Amino acid sequence: MADFPSTPAEAPLSPTQDGRTARNGGTSESTIPAARPSGEDVGLVPIEGDPTHYLNRELSWLEFNSRVLAEAGSPDVPLFERLKFLGIFFSNIDEFFMVRVAGLQAQTLRTITEMPPDGLTPQEQLVAIGAKAHAMFDAAYRLWNEDLVPALRKVGIVLMKPEELAPDALTSLDERFWSDIFPVLTPLAVDPGHPFPHLRNKTINLGIMFAREHDGQEPGFAVIQVPAMLSRLMRVQVEGATRGFVLLEDVIARHVKQLFPSARIRGTYPFRVTRNWDLEIDEEEGEDLLATIQAELRRRDRGNAVRVEIGMGEGVETSVARLCRALKIDQRYDVYRVNGPLYLADLMTMVSDDDRRELRDEPFTPQVPQALRDPDDFFAVIREKDVLLNHPYDSFDPVIELVSRAADDPNVLAIKQTLYRTGGDSPILKALARAAENGKQVTTIVELKARFDEASNIQWARTLEQSGVQVIYGLLGLKTHAKALLVVRREKDKLRRYVHLSTGNYNPQTSRLYTDLGLLTANSEIGEDVTSLFNLLTGYSAPPRWNRLIVAPLGLHEAILGFIAREAAHARAGRKALIVAQMNALVDVDVIDALYAASQAGVDIKLGVRGVCCLRPGIPGLSDRIHVRAIIDRFLEHKRLFRFANGGEEELYLSSADWMPRNFHRRVEVLTPILDPEVKTRAGEILDLVMSDNMKSWELAADGSYRRVTPPPPPTPVVRAQARLMERARERAKQITDPLSRGGGRFHILRVPARPPPEPRMRKHGKRKRQP
Repeated sequence: MADFPSTPAEAPLSPTQDGRTARNGGTSESTIPAARPSGEDVGLVPIEGDPTHYLNRELSWLEFNSRVLAEAGSPDVPLFERLKFLGIFFSNIDEFFMVRVAGLQAQTLRTITEMPPDGLTPQEQLVAIGAKAHAMFDAAYRLWNEDLVPALRKVGIVLMKPEELAPDALTSLDERFWSDIFPVLTPLAVDPGHPFPHLRNKTINLGIMFAREHDGQEPGFAVIQVPAMLSRLMRVQVEGATRGFVLLEDVIARHVKQLFPSARIRGTYPFRVTRNWDLEIDEEEGEDLLATIQAELRRRDRGNAVRVEIGMGEGVETSVARLCRALKIDQRYDVYRVNGPLYLADLMTMVSDDDRRELRDEPFTPQVPQALRDPDDFFAVIREKDVLLNHPYDSFDPVIELVSRAADDPNVLAIKQTLYRTGGDSPILKALARAAENGKQVTTIVELKARFDEASNIQWARTLEQSGVQVIYGLLGLKTHAKALLVVRREKDKLRRYVHLSTGNYNPQTSRLYTDLGLLTANSEIGEDVTSLFNLLTGYSAPPRWNRLIVAPLGLHEAILGFIAREAAHARAGRKALIVAQMNALVDVDVIDALYAASQAGVDIKLGVRGVCCLRPGIPGLSDRIHVRAIIDRFLEHKRLFRFANGGEEELYLSSADWMPRNFHRRVEVLTPILDPEVKTRAGEILDLVMSDNMKSWELAADGSYRRVTPPPPPTPVVRAQARLMERARERAKQITDPLSRGGGRFHILRVPARPPPEPRMRKHGKRKRQP
């Protein structure tokens, strides 16, 4: 491991990161301000103790989701992809309320002694979140109603109300209601004898208001839970449209009178409840972590309500207060009235099987690196040199192939792997099970506490155990977030270790959607360190020292602070100093303060932070050398890649960890140095390309707002990083000569000619020409 010093234009008004109001020019042109010369006296600002130096984490996350929503509104994005981004927006908001807002609401109920770095109390944060989130919801539904609905109609896709259908289509729909829907429904009246029912998280319900016998009485109320097991979108015939749909809740609402035949219906409207969905696990008290999490999963569905969304309909105004009392939520902040269908993410299925290419992103197939295209000896390729996989441009198949070949190779003795979010029907899980059945020593570290994947992880962890895999549930009190694979193989008279380390999960599906880096290596020092990592996870035995890896929580935080301080020392000494880092989130106050100090010392700092960023760039005398950008494009930016100039002895690292307190102190994470010169060069080129993007990037301003970077005028080149990387992957695939000549390996890209070549492949003397 390398040595490092030890260191402990006009726009609508919108809430800023401070919870105050400011003008936010969300899509104006952005230019990077010139950095001040090193040593220029502009009056340095004291770093510690000022909450105005930090952006609020929750409001920064909402800014990220605003950028997602902006992509849904971009006319440059194909229509179906815009609908996808709108769905991502609503899915993200759900998770935000289920975890972050729920946590803040819980904090308001008890005494809080520790304030966040930005100084906002939980109640102040909730107020600011409410203002920002309501504005975002309004913008999302304006986009849906005024832009996406007309655009979908133009391509023949319509969402109708039942009463808008032709008589024959409506008759058919009514018949389907009575045969397929009505038998499943359960009308639930609410009165002193029938308490308000428990409504499951994220389910859609109908609220029904009806008049009492005497007009002076409070209106009656009932609930119908829309069955979650039925498809919410129902296909119907609509003249002039290729695809017509109605919503299940609208069909049920049409027949409310038949469900309550003796009642005088005064109104019907849909609503949706979001609940606290975070797990509360006391690992020290629970003797069996698996059983504890299973019990908590059963309890979680009864978490406190944190938000209610209410759709269009009659009777809302007279019943919303009653609904809030029943759900125990604050009507001022926690009620979201929407002008359209609830949870628009469900509507993505309207186009899921529509294969019109012009309405989607250009097709792209991840490419397998040439060296790994069905080699005779897969392990020999990794022995010869390190291999960098840049997903999704490089295929995930080599990782699957490594595990699969190891499972069947008689010389492989052991396979060890961390599993965080893998997916249930994964070829990796099947290969691990097969390896165990083949008599190999197979150990997996399964993280049961991977949020929202707990139930899935429990299910396939049991499947692995039944196959003979040794399943370990990690360290007490820590999440195992590191992505590591170790294969131990007997070669001649010694054992050799093969390692895969990654910034992303072992998930073939997300590897096609997220940008991540993976390193395949047979480096002996890294192999020893990964062995020590698994021994730490399975036997609590930390090594006396690590050769190359830096591991959290055993020093990663200190290492990052040391790297930053080292760059500051180089800058003060007049040596080359630069920090370029790409990550998902920057939250840790110590790291932010260290970056401020490095900026003051003259270090140029370029950060690509896709999501939450609590650092304020561009403050004179504090952070004027720090520039923060974020890319929102076709693929989710997910990799963590860090470069330190180190006085000319440049170092690059990839990691599973963001720069957040939870990654440094509450998770097992790995920071891996990139040692191979060729791999190091390629990783640096990837980082440079990402940081030079001027088509899909947003720039963070000191007030916490983001402005879309405007592509420069000619002759400055326009750079869309993800498109460039796709082009490079295709070019590498084209450079492979005659792929048909190497047999039927699983990695071949077959280019079958339309007709046979015009000339036979024969030499002059009658001998067949040898295939290259």
